[in-house]
Amino acid sequence: MNVETWTDREYADPVPYLRHRAELIRSLGPALEDGDRLVDLACGDGGLADFLPEVEYLGIDADPRMVEEAASKGRTVVHADLNDFTPDRPAAATTLFRALYYTRDRRAFLRHIASYTERKLVFDLNPRQYRVDDVLADLRAAGWPNHSLRPFFVPQTRALPGSIGAALVLAERTGPPARLALRYRFTYLVAAWK
Repeated sequence: MNVETWTDREYADPVPYLRHRAELIRSLGPALEDGDRLVDLACGDGGLADFLPEVEYLGIDADPRMVEEAASKGRTVVHADLNDFTPDRPAAATTLFRALYYTRDRRAFLRHIASYTERKLVFDLNPRQYRVDDVLADLRAAGWPNHSLRPFFVPQTRALPGSIGAALVLAERTGPPARLALRYRFTYLVAAWK
């Protein structure tokens, strides 16, 4: 794996994808505020940090090559397993993208995150891979009684013309049509809070 181009290789057009993800991290559920601390689990090379400059970003990744690449770009990323990591002090928010399947015990993992996260957890959820009701039940049992789901239609593996990308972002708010699209493609972004 060539970590020097990890973000560019994993995302066909990383700027609109990561920008939109960052917008939803800020706004979905309780608002993320300037100066808040964000723990980004399974962060890869920490590319999300560039789109959240107003927060104190701490990335966590199990691949030492990703940690090295992040450091070379001036990002703060720690080498650790997301299941076991506990920060030195609480975070306002914790994020987890494209990595829910790395959890050894989802409910215990969500409880562990609740122990150090003060405001909210934001993660992506593929409804074709996980039953949404099961994940929401695990969130409630782990101490996250409140949640908000938002379809996320900006594609990871395809670069789109700006007008089509903007139309997809608008389509995220179409209610039943958006939920129908999720049966075949795309993911939810989930915010959970106490």
